[in-house]
Amino acid sequence: MEARNNGTSERASNGVIDGPTNPMVTPLLNDLYQFTMAYAYWKAGKHQERAVFDLYFRKNPFGGEYTVFSGLEECIRFIANFKLAEDEIDFVRQSLSTSCEEEFFDYLRGLDCSDVEVYAIPEGSVVFPKIPLLRVEGPIAAVQLLETPFVNLINFASLVSTNAARHRKVAGKSKTLLEFGLRRAQGPDGGVGASKYCYLGGFDATSNVAAGKLFGIPLRGTHSHAFVSSYMSLDEITDKSLRRKDGSSTCEDFVSIVQTWLSKIQLLNGVFGETNQSELAAFTSYALAFPDNFLALVDTYDVMRSGIPNFCAVALALGDLGYKAAGIRLDSGDLAYLSCQARKFFCSIEDEFKVPGFGKLIITASNDLNEETLDALNKQGHEVDAFGIGTYLVTCYAQAALGVVFKLVEINNQPRIKLSEDVSKVSIPCKKRSYRLFGKEGYPLVDIMTGENEPSPKVGERILCRHPFQESKRAYVVPQRVEELLRCYWPGKSGKTRETLPPLKEIRERCINQLEQMRPDHMRKLNPTPYKVSVSAKLYDFIHFLWLNEAPVGELQ
Repeated sequence: MEARNNGTSERASNGVIDGPTNPMVTPLLNDLYQFTMAYAYWKAGKHQERAVFDLYFRKNPFGGEYTVFSGLEECIRFIANFKLAEDEIDFVRQSLSTSCEEEFFDYLRGLDCSDVEVYAIPEGSVVFPKIPLLRVEGPIAAVQLLETPFVNLINFASLVSTNAARHRKVAGKSKTLLEFGLRRAQGPDGGVGASKYCYLGGFDATSNVAAGKLFGIPLRGTHSHAFVSSYMSLDEITDKSLRRKDGSSTCEDFVSIVQTWLSKIQLLNGVFGETNQSELAAFTSYALAFPDNFLALVDTYDVMRSGIPNFCAVALALGDLGYKAAGIRLDSGDLAYLSCQARKFFCSIEDEFKVPGFGKLIITASNDLNEETLDALNKQGHEVDAFGIGTYLVTCYAQAALGVVFKLVEINNQPRIKLSEDVSKVSIPCKKRSYRLFGKEGYPLVDIMTGENEPSPKVGERILCRHPFQESKRAYVVPQRVEELLRCYWPGKSGKTRETLPPLKEIRERCINQLEQMRPDHMRKLNPTPYKVSVSAKLYDFIHFLWLNEAPVGELQ
């Protein structure tokens, strides 16, 4: 199933961008204090003052040193369709103080985002703390009403994409990763969003049919234990016929071929006794339904004594009619040991019965897998080809939230700073530009922020990169390549060219490519090397000048 051009909302001839995927994403998906502030701005006559906000996060999740930026497309869909309906305005009126003047609601009635500008790092990029993911400029009241929706749309999306990327890193490039998390996700919204952003982060497919339809994500799924245990005997199979794959003839009694193969398998090395016949009936029935894609769940009763020989009997019978079985799924037990034993048995079948490729049948493993489990399986040695991962992936079990923030950095061309006794919470003021500097080996070396009007870093020219707050942390860098990070995704009335929203498949490819570009020591699971985020010398001096200027001076008595 090929991914649709789901991200290219501009595909309509009139250039209209589709609304948010989730119809719950409206201007009311907001904190009440955004509306109280909007009214206070309006009441003071400040609502049209030009403000600049940065959206960023302060710390990488999961104890790692990188984050995958996701959720941008949904933000642009939201801003492109921002309009309060009459019933929404009525509800805001009821929710605010009765002292609010009626003219404010007239203002809300005419409010849109035509005068707002959004600059962002492309979705799917690898990003780091303090660097603005979005810079939002516009009338302060309007931009204030974007804060909560933007933070909401980016927080979970980036968190789950990063979680998916981390699972991909541990599993390795060669393994197939399947997202099976819908039933354990935090509601329908969490389930659909997780499926989209796990795919963006490097997963190959999902079990979530709604996400497959909405986003064109490849779908995977076979059957559950319930299907296996719903059968009692082979007598329940009434239609035993199966047409050969090439269509040349029809086998009238596929069940007898399965039984013949099972007898041969049971004689192999004299190892196996009687297998569970209800399981055999379920496998046979499923193969009759899906002869081209027969993948069986083999752990309902006993993997090696029943599931594997029953599966092999059905798979070999399919082979007689020109079909090729897909493989098995393990959902419990010692996955390393069972996968190795299953592979060994498949290989013995191939050798004994001269069935080319049988030893390479797919082995899929599930059962509450997470990063640590994948790492342990790698160390133990296993023969798993595909992993189905659910709960720990989509719920981001290891960390509840990314901690995205939205801070005012400039108003009416005057830089603003937010101070705190916790230095990590001090904001970096003024409208900025951000760059990624690359070294000789092609790896990113450092991200640097500069003032908007500073000259851009140039290839081959030495630049001093400073830690925003720690005076002694500084280094000269001679970049071999310079990439500006922020691009215009919503130009407002600026007249700038707007970046198009690429399809999900392209965003996924960007993510995979950027992760491969990173230096391995930044990506390792344990004790990764911190990636450097810096400011220019000029911006460093300005931050500290403003800090001293804004901080109250104490007096000791």
